[in-house]
Amino acid sequence: MLTLRHDRTETRSWTLRALLAVLAAATLLMVPWSSPNASAHGSTADPVSRNYRCWQVWGNDFQNPAMEQEDPMCWQAWQWDTNAMWNWNGLYREGTGGNYEAFIPDNQLCSAGHTGDGRYNSLDNPGPWKTSQKSTNFTVDVYDQAMHGSDYLKVYVTKQGYDAETDALDWGDLELLTTTSKVAPANHYYASVSAPGRSGHHIVYTVWKASHADQIYFFCSDVDFV
Repeated sequence: MLTLRHDRTETRSWTLRALLAVLAAATLLMVPWSSPNASAHGSTADPVSRNYRCWQVWGNDFQNPAMEQEDPMCWQAWQWDTNAMWNWNGLYREGTGGNYEAFIPDNQLCSAGHTGDGRYNSLDNPGPWKTSQKSTNFTVDVYDQAMHGSDYLKVYVTKQGYDAETDALDWGDLELLTTTSKVAPANHYYASVSAPGRSGHHIVYTVWKASHADQIYFFCSDVDFV
């Protein structure tokens, strides 16, 4: 007759291993919902960038099916990659030596050339993105969480006749209107912009060179000039 031996030491060991496995799995599940990347910096707060706005509006309700009808461009962005919103402050490229146009192809400007392993690709899609109402004389506000300083801001605005709802953004669609000088570290950097002769839905494309490294940020903000 076979007698089973109950080893308490083995049972405790198995229980501990099981508990550790559960904790590890829980940690992995938590990763996509963690706070924004601590090594990243910021985005345009005004006019708000596409992914920062989607995070502000839907971050606490991103699984709401009503988003598909109420805010379809944010909906498709959340469907593509939720981390594009959770990491709203990490849309940058490194190593361009300042020649960023050579690294970012047409139709990929809003994702900075599919940076972040394609995380931000949905931001390139044209469509009825929600807009901020602006006069043609306005101020861009870039929010820098890490306070690394700004070598410059460059602000481009799409030319009159550009259709933001059907045409993915190209360099040829833009006009460079403002370039700022270097400023000391702060939470906010500002650029005054004048975009005469424009009306309706346009894209404000802001390029921010952080001072601490060869790291350049790119922000697409949708505006309605009134």
